[in-house]
Amino acid sequence: QVQLVESGGGLVQAGGSLRLSCAASGTTFSAGVGSWYRQISGKERELVALISSRGTTRYGDSVRGRATISRDNAENTIYLDMNDLKIDDTGVYTCSIYVDDQLYRGQGTQVTVSS
Repeated sequence: QVQLVESGGGLVQAGGSLRLSCAASGTTFSAGVGSWYRQISGKERELVALISSRGTTRYGDSVRGRATISRDNAENTIYLDMNDLKIDDTGVYTCSIYVDDQLYRGQGTQVTVSS
């Protein structure tokens, strides 16, 4: 059974930084495309960042330049580092893995940016 467990969310001050982690189990992690999406209240779910099995990355327009996605295949973990956080970054961040023609999602972690 595939499980994705996110961690690292919480309350952060505007201008600060955070690291989100997504630990995967039960899947061929290294072959999968990993991603972080976020759901901000009142808005559609949007892509934050994506990383291919080869390490190619892509970022959403709203975080480009402030976010870095990375992966550690030995640890089966995907990371999302964000800096210069803004109040508008507040939302639920969810990681996902697309592998073997299946999409798996975690439960999400709340990120709240305060002024």
